[in-house]
Amino acid sequence: MAAGAGVGELELRAAIGFNGMGARHWGFSSQPPSQEICGFAAILSQVMATWTGDVASINQQQPADLSILSLAGHIPCGLICHPDKEHILYPLGCTVVIQELDSKKQTFLHGHTNNVSCIVVSRNGMYVASGQVTFMGFKADIILWDFQRKELLARLSLHKGRIEGLAFSPNSLYLMSLGGQDDGSVVVWQVGKREAVCGSPASARRAGSATIVVCSSCRDEIFVTAGNGTIRVWELDLANRKICPTECQTGQLRRVITCGKMADDDNYFYVGTSSGDVLKVNTNNKLMTDYGPQKEKFSSGVTALLLLKTGDLIVGTGGGIVALCKGSNYKVMKKIQVQGAVTSLTCRGQGHQFFVGTNECQIYRINYTAFKEELITACHKEAVHDIIFPLGTSDLFATCSKNDIRVWHTPKNRELLRIVIPNMTCHAIEFMRDGKSIISAWNDGKIRAFMPETGRLMYVIDHAHSLGVTAIAATSDCKRIISGGGEGQVRVWEIGERTHKLGEVLKEHTSAVSCIKIKKDDRECVTASLDGTCIIWDIVRFIRKQMILANTLFKCVCYHPEEYQIITSGTDRRIGYWEVFDGSAIREVEGSVSGSINGMDITSDGAYFVTGGDDHLVKLWDYNEGAVTHVGVGHSGNITRLKVCPGNKYIVSVSADGAILLWKYPDLH
Repeated sequence: MAAGAGVGELELRAAIGFNGMGARHWGFSSQPPSQEICGFAAILSQVMATWTGDVASINQQQPADLSILSLAGHIPCGLICHPDKEHILYPLGCTVVIQELDSKKQTFLHGHTNNVSCIVVSRNGMYVASGQVTFMGFKADIILWDFQRKELLARLSLHKGRIEGLAFSPNSLYLMSLGGQDDGSVVVWQVGKREAVCGSPASARRAGSATIVVCSSCRDEIFVTAGNGTIRVWELDLANRKICPTECQTGQLRRVITCGKMADDDNYFYVGTSSGDVLKVNTNNKLMTDYGPQKEKFSSGVTALLLLKTGDLIVGTGGGIVALCKGSNYKVMKKIQVQGAVTSLTCRGQGHQFFVGTNECQIYRINYTAFKEELITACHKEAVHDIIFPLGTSDLFATCSKNDIRVWHTPKNRELLRIVIPNMTCHAIEFMRDGKSIISAWNDGKIRAFMPETGRLMYVIDHAHSLGVTAIAATSDCKRIISGGGEGQVRVWEIGERTHKLGEVLKEHTSAVSCIKIKKDDRECVTASLDGTCIIWDIVRFIRKQMILANTLFKCVCYHPEEYQIITSGTDRRIGYWEVFDGSAIREVEGSVSGSINGMDITSDGAYFVTGGDDHLVKLWDYNEGAVTHVGVGHSGNITRLKVCPGNKYIVSVSADGAILLWKYPDLH
C-alpha cells in the first residue's frame, strides 16, 4: 500500500504462524535486564534449557520491517516445499509467505484482496500461483508470481466466489484452475500469454462439486479433477480451444475425493477419500484398478497424499496420523501421530525428508528413514486476544488465545512455553513486575496465575466474575490485582504469599470492562468499558474520581507516561485525548476510516503511540501532533491488540486470525 503524503510505511520483519508460526528476530539487541526483572533472566535460562520445540518465522519486504508468527493450516495442500529444496511456501491470510528453511528468513507476496484459498508452485520452480476467496457473485483473482524476483506477473480473473484448486502442467505451459462450489468451472490458462484458453463445468450435473485438480506428470494437455462422487480425466484440444472430460469408472464405490497424486510415469493416479481409503485409477482406460485398505480404513478420512519413488505412499489423515503404506496392498508399515488433522504433505528433494502441515497450525519435519516427527513451527489457531511484554525486556513476550497462553523468545525464534487450559478462552494476561507469575483472565470467570518458568498453576481465584473475566492488571508492588468482568464490575484482589482475597468491588460500569491501566504510584487506575464510559478510580479510597462519557464502545485506554492525560478509542473510530484531573476532553482525531480501533499502546517517552483495529492497519502516531507518521500493512484479520516493546525496538500486533506480526520500530530521528 502506498503511503499518503508524509506518511511512512512500517517495515514488517517477522510473522508467527502457519495461520497459525515462530517469532522472527530482526537484528535488534535488547537492553540488559534491570534489577527489577532479574526473575526473567532465570525464566529465559530455565525455559530454554527445558523446552525442545522450535518455532519458524516469516519475513517480508514491506516497508515497516515485519516478522510473522502464523500460517493458514486449514488450507488443503497449503504447505509446499519449493523444488530448490531451500524454501517452503504457505498462505497466511491475504499473503503468501516464502521462508528459507535454514535461516528462517521470510519474504511476503502481497497482492490479494481477501484470504488466499490455494497455492501451487510450478515444477521448474519459476512460477507461483495463488487463488483467493471473495464475496458471492464477485470475481476471485488468481495471481501468477515470479518466484526469483518475488513480484506479481499477472492477475487472472474469471472464476467467481472462490478458487478451489490450482495446478501447473509439467512443463509450466498451462495453469489449470478450479472454481469453488458457487462457480463450478475448470479453466485452462496459457502461462506465457497470461490468458485463458478455454473452460468448462468441472463436474456432471448428476455429480457433486469438484474440489481438487491434479496435473499429469508427463503430458501438458492432461489433467484430473475430482470431488464429491466425481473423478474426471481431461484432455486439452488447443487447436479448437476445448477441453474434453472422461468420467472414471469406480464400479459400485461411491466416494468423496479429498486429495490426489499422479504417478511419475503418468500411467495411474491415486486419490484419497473422506471414507478413509485410497483409490488407484488407470489414466489411460479411466478405470479404478485397486483400492485399500479394505478392512481397517483410516480414521477421519485421507486428507493428504505423497507418492514416493519406491511406489509406496505416505498418507495423512483427519485424525492426525501420518502413515507409510505399501503401494501394492496399502498395508501400514510405519505411522506417527501429529497434533491436528493433516492438511498438507510436501516432499523435500527425492523424499528423504518431508513436511507435514496440520489444521492446528503446526508444521512438522519428518525424516523418511527414522520416520520421527520434529515440530518446527507452531502458533495460535484461534483469535489472539492479548499480548504483553515483561517489564524492561524485549526478548520475551506472551500471547493468549482460546485454550492457551504462549510465551515467545524473539531472538531465537522460539515458542518457549505453552500453558493449555482446554476449552477455555483467555481474554487478557499480565506479567507480574517481580517476574514470579503470569496472571490471566478467563471466560469461565476465573483468574489463574502460572509460574513463568514451567507454566505450573500457582493459584486460581474462583468465581472472580459472573460473566467471565475480560480485563486484568497488577500493581507494581505485586500485592494487588485489578480485574474487570463481563457484567461490568471492577474488583480489587489482595494477593499475599499464600492467600488471595477480594478487597473491594467497584460497581459503576453496566457492560463488559475492556481495558484496565494502573498509575505508577498504584493509587489510581482507569477502566474502559463497552457501556461508553471510561472511569478513573481512586484505588486507595475505592471511589470514582472522574467519568468520561462518549457515544462509543470503548475498547482501549492508555495513560500518557507523565500521567496527566489519557487517550481512548473504540468503535466510533476516533481517538480521544482527556485530562486526568477533571475528565475534560482535550482533542479528538479520526483514528480510522473504517472499523473499530481495538488496540492501542504508547511509547515510554510519550512522544508516539500505535493503534490497530478492524481496518487491519498498524498506525504509528505523533502524540502531540495527533497525526499518523507510519502505516503497516500485513494483517488479514482484525487487529485485536498491539504493543511497543520496551526500548522501542519493535511493535508486536496480534489479530483475530491467529497471526502475530513483528514490525521494526522506525527510526524517527
